[in-house]
Amino acid sequence: MKLLSINYIPGTEFEALGIVKGAVVQTKNFGKDFMAGMKTLVGGEIKGYTEMLNEARAIATKRMVDEAEALGADAVIGVTYGSSAVMQGAAEVIAYGTAVKIK
Repeated sequence: MKLLSINYIPGTEFEALGIVKGAVVQTKNFGKDFMAGMKTLVGGEIKGYTEMLNEARAIATKRMVDEAEALGADAVIGVTYGSSAVMQGAAEVIAYGTAVKIK
């Protein structure tokens, strides 16, 4: 499955099948959340949250690809990621794009 952030596949004709998306709400456990709070006192990267968001993006991407495969797609174009805080220590990540069938 090709995943492209651009809205076309260079040199290729395709049929748009529809919008596909995948979403997940992810959180860290209390211990890591507490340590992340302590990190805000000294500054720097909060690696626990970086790992959480990387994992959430991977899950959201897989769910989007699964939805595209169910439509018979060969690729997803215009892939975009979004995220938002749902509550303290939890974030929603969504991946979406347009499923296409290459002619």
